[in-house]
Amino acid sequence: MINQYEKDAKIFKALCDPNRLMIIEMLQGGEKCACKILEDLNIVQSTLSHHMKILCESGLVESTRVGKWMHYSLSKQGFETATARLAEIAKNIK
Repeated sequence: MINQYEKDAKIFKALCDPNRLMIIEMLQGGEKCACKILEDLNIVQSTLSHHMKILCESGLVESTRVGKWMHYSLSKQGFETATARLAEIAKNIK
C-alpha cells in the first residue's frame, strides 16, 4: 500500500522538472493531443511519454486515447489534492 509520503513524492517529483511544468502550463488552456505537445516542446515521443507517465502517476494529469493518439488534460481533483497537501505541510510554519 502506498503511504502518504510516497503519494507526496509523486506529486512533487512531477512538479520539479522544467519540461513537465511547461506541459502543465500548456494544459491550462484545455485538453491537448500528444502530437501538439510534441510539436510545441520540440521533443521526441519517448521523452514525452516519460514525462506524461510521471504526470499521470502523480494524479495531476489525466489521459484518454483518441485513435492512435493520447489526449491529456489537467485533473482538477489532482491539483486540489496537491494544493491541500502543500497547505497542510505549511500550516505549522512559524
